Amino acid sequence: MTETKAWDTYSQQKPERRPVNAAGETTWFNWTQYPDHGPGAEVLGVRPGSAVLELGCGKGGNLAHLTTLGAHAVGVDVSLAQIKAAGARWSDMQMTLHRTEATRFLDETGASFDSVFSVFGAIWFTDPAVLLPAIRRRLRPGGVLAFSQRPPIEGCYGCQASYINRSEDQDPLVVKRWDYEPDRWVELLTEHGFTAATARVLPAPPGPRKVGTLLVRARG
Repeated sequence: MTETKAWDTYSQQKPERRPVNAAGETTWFNWTQYPDHGPGAEVLGVRPGSAVLELGCGKGGNLAHLTTLGAHAVGVDVSLAQIKAAGARWSDMQMTLHRTEATRFLDETGASFDSVFSVFGAIWFTDPAVLLPAIRRRLRPGGVLAFSQRPPIEGCYGCQASYINRSEDQDPLVVKRWDYEPDRWVELLTEHGFTAATARVLPAPPGPRKVGTLLVRARG
């Protein structure tokens, strides 16, 4: 219940995606916390007809772009506010949205997927010892798992606390996140049956901000 409230609160704070990006496109894919920066949907290897699942889809911008590439797109988010916002913004897109927790969806669905991904989403905020095996069961042989999040703070690894602020007279809401160095993510993925795992930190674009983006990719 606390996590649902936290992500509903976050949904109200997060700015709406721009109508167009710097290239004038109405849909696009962005792995990083910076606009118009980093790789795009090519990381997932999506083709027309691919079945793609986003864990923690938020307001659906990345998922909507995949539908324009011909993917059968499914999004999962624990926040009803996020799901409603995604449905309203992308009502003309052929994507299926579920309001539920990521591991519950993976355990209950009978579907399998060519790609599973998360952009600062559920893979960051769910115990990998529970989530990675669930993803592995639903990922088709040779399918791609990819996710991005902020790199860990040096010395702060494993389960950490994230705080979502509310009004001045309310305590922040707390959710758990899992931070690991790139090499450790590769080890975890290999331990859970994934292959060809890679993890790297994408540098921030030129400017005052210096924190990069951790991008992790593996195959089922």
